[in-house]
Amino acid sequence: MAKKVGLGRGLDALIQEKKVTAPVLDAPAPDSTGITKIAVGRIKPNPMQPRRIFRDEQLSELIASIKEHGILQPLLVRQKEKHFELIAGERRLRAAKAANLPEVPVILLDIGDQEALEIALIENLQRDDLNLMEEAEGYRELADKFKLTQDQIAKRVGKARASVANILRLLDLPAGIKKMLEGGQISAGHGKVLLGVEIDAEKELLAQRILRESLSVRALEKIVERLKKPAKKPRAEKSDLPIDYVRHLSEKLHQHFGTAVHISSTKTLSNGKKVKGAIQIDYYNNEDLTRVLEILGISSEDL
Repeated sequence: MAKKVGLGRGLDALIQEKKVTAPVLDAPAPDSTGITKIAVGRIKPNPMQPRRIFRDEQLSELIASIKEHGILQPLLVRQKEKHFELIAGERRLRAAKAANLPEVPVILLDIGDQEALEIALIENLQRDDLNLMEEAEGYRELADKFKLTQDQIAKRVGKARASVANILRLLDLPAGIKKMLEGGQISAGHGKVLLGVEIDAEKELLAQRILRESLSVRALEKIVERLKKPAKKPRAEKSDLPIDYVRHLSEKLHQHFGTAVHISSTKTLSNGKKVKGAIQIDYYNNEDLTRVLEILGISSEDL
């Protein structure tokens, strides 16, 4: 199979191209593989680090591994004035400090801010270390700070443009839902469906329902489809009798029967069809029913 190329798929090639081979800042000269060792205290955090959440259990495992085997993969750093700035490998650096290592293996790169962010993103993406919101915010940083298009971002991180676009859209969700995405409680698929709901309050209610009912993306899609269906309009209709006449007739029948009489007129629909009318005469006991029947000319003997 041919090797994929491009920044997102050729990170090793980029590192080889940008390696610094001469000693700097009193650091030892790199060995034949381009790796040198630098004191832990001389490495400053990366202010553009896309990853914000570091799981304690994962860090504990790494600390134990480093104590046993050392750091197997060098950190990536660059020179910044009189110190070194971390590009990639923050979890390894944190674990090294916790394990009380005096120095760590690094590869020193000669790169600018944009490439530093790209490499940090790519390395984390390749390791599946970023949650969805960290990934989305990294893409937004490339777009806002370095004016890259979605197509350019996609090429640099080795993803389809549609994937980058969909992840960026998740940033438009309410803060509470973004927290759920960040914690892995709901998926990118859920987030994409929720984006189709106009009202933020409804988005949040649906997100809570996802958690409560363990809804799949497909089940959520069906719910949202039902929400989007317009309410059925009442059929256009016209009463065949004037309202005043129906009210007058009801009063006359009330006087005649000595009890409430309710009349609903026949109606004509917009398509010409008729809706039946009705007359309801109230009664309150058997004697009252007998009285109403007699007024109607119906004797109990006839029943």
